[in-house]
Amino acid sequence: MYLVSVWLHILAAVVWVGGMVFLAAVLVPLSRTLVPREVATLLIQQTGVRFRWIGWACLVLLLLSGVFNLTYRGFDWTWSAWQSPFGQVLTVKLLLVAGILCLSVLHDFVIGPRATALGQTSPASPHALQLRRQASWLGRLNLLLSLVVLALGVVLVRGWFW
Repeated sequence: MYLVSVWLHILAAVVWVGGMVFLAAVLVPLSRTLVPREVATLLIQQTGVRFRWIGWACLVLLLLSGVFNLTYRGFDWTWSAWQSPFGQVLTVKLLLVAGILCLSVLHDFVIGPRATALGQTSPASPHALQLRRQASWLGRLNLLLSLVVLALGVVLVRGWFW
């Protein structure tokens, strides 16, 4: 059961991070070449909606499998466990995960939909441009934090301080 959970944890991380890399490195630059701008907005919006549910499923799976994996490996969830070097790295990782969840909510359910709606009705407006930039920066920040979380996961499993 543990190996299945680890496999699911890694698979969810690959899909989550890989999807964000694809969006940032392939889809968004490609969309900037599309004319009219409404086509680019529609492409980003439809791709985002399709990936949103995959991404959220991955985040839920990461949380559930992460808790299971920690428990299986003997993490005792007491205050003293959090004071150890392992617990301190885990604390940083979980705080970053909380940040990723907050940024994802903001991106997926607030800024992104507003940018899409305004991009379809008034794509050249300053406010539409501002919302697109905000959504883009939120996505980049989420990707960066996800890469740090991934690195901390490697540190937790392979060791750094212990």
